[in-house]
Amino acid sequence: MHIEPGVVDGAKMVFAYGTAAAAAGYSVKLIADDLAGHNIASFAVRTVLATIGVFMFFELLPHFAVGVSEVHFILGTTLFLLLGAAPSAIGLAAGLLVQGMFFAPTDLPMYFVNVTTLLVPLFAIDALARRVIPQDRAYVDLAYADVFKLSVAYQGGVVAWVAFWAFYGQGFGADNLNAVWTFGTAYMLVVVIEPIADLAVLAGAKALRGGGIRGLFTHRLYSAG
Repeated sequence: MHIEPGVVDGAKMVFAYGTAAAAAGYSVKLIADDLAGHNIASFAVRTVLATIGVFMFFELLPHFAVGVSEVHFILGTTLFLLLGAAPSAIGLAAGLLVQGMFFAPTDLPMYFVNVTTLLVPLFAIDALARRVIPQDRAYVDLAYADVFKLSVAYQGGVVAWVAFWAFYGQGFGADNLNAVWTFGTAYMLVVVIEPIADLAVLAGAKALRGGGIRGLFTHRLYSAG
């Protein structure tokens, strides 16, 4: 999902600064909501876990350059279900920053573009989960259809933002249209894999339901909303 340097540049970057600032502001709201139901220690642990997870997803899992960007297994829905929206938002932003600072410094000029691409779809699945997942159902009890909806929403949001940045920065020429189409088609194949990964992780969490590790996860993983 990385937008390469030069796709958006010059005065057009001002819009990226604005969207990233708006995402940061909304993240503050999510943090406040999370701390209303969890203690600070739980929040800190989940944030660290999310950051480590994001960094590993970006650096260790397979990723391929396709069309206008790269296909990554971000597992944003998995992070959301296990750790909650606020820790996942910070983890995505921090993991992306660590990767840029130490492993891909050429990506840093596009940080605000890429962080918007990651965070806004996360906010969307947080809102979607409130609407489509019954309040009396814990996340460990979700069915394939539930996690599939969330995965489609997240990955579709990533593709939509990548397409937006590409068209915003480079216009609607034939080559750019083809590059965006190629990327979007390849990226949505992640939807085939991510729900299976989500269910496997949730099954593992369910098996540990009686253990003493609940503080590592969001309350909603094991409890009704």
